[in-house]
Amino acid sequence: MTGSEQYGGEQCEFAHAGKITQYPTVTRIFDVSVPVMNGGVVYPGNPEIRIEPHSEISKGAGSNLSRLAFGSHTGTHVDAPSHFFDGGGTVDRLPLSALIGPARLIAFPDDVMSVTAEHLRQVELAKVERVLIRTRNSWFVTDRTFHPDFTFLAPDGAEYLVSLGVKLVGVDYFSVEQFHSGHHRTHRTLLEHAIVIVEGLDFTGIDAGDYTFCCLPLRLEGLDGAPARAVLMRS
Repeated sequence: MTGSEQYGGEQCEFAHAGKITQYPTVTRIFDVSVPVMNGGVVYPGNPEIRIEPHSEISKGAGSNLSRLAFGSHTGTHVDAPSHFFDGGGTVDRLPLSALIGPARLIAFPDDVMSVTAEHLRQVELAKVERVLIRTRNSWFVTDRTFHPDFTFLAPDGAEYLVSLGVKLVGVDYFSVEQFHSGHHRTHRTLLEHAIVIVEGLDFTGIDAGDYTFCCLPLRLEGLDGAPARAVLMRS
């Protein structure tokens, strides 16, 4: 598995606004993010990833510090409505309640090139709010070259997920949409219904089933998207 797996058995407590929130004991944590590295893969037309030293201890500086330059849709990232709609909601305004919570990871065989409504109807998704889709893409999402023939969510698949009332859709390549579709119907269908899109997830070696999903995009004010760290957890 390309993503890391961590184990623990302690109950977590988070303090915020004077309240203590307790979460069930987590025994397995799967990192489903892809690494962000200098010169790494980006969707064609997106800004290149540039990471370089700004100061180095080995060269006499008091500390190591790096300079980063990349696009808002780099690596594992979250799409906000403003990605396709002027005046739409921005990534810093996305509800955390959509980005954290129970999720169902569903898997399709390698011969599925487009996840359609018919494919999704064959999976039990009643009352599921976060749908994560594992396809053949997970075999190459961490490759150093871009694969334009990646499996995508078809527009009618997006419409079906809207009809179910899902809050979030996650996919295992750098776009939920067919490469150069020309219509952007999958993106627009999901985003106009305030469904959060998470792209660039790595589900290699992770079984289909129910998990707790946590995906936190950088709080970049007013932007159309942001890189994120995403994990799956099981108790």
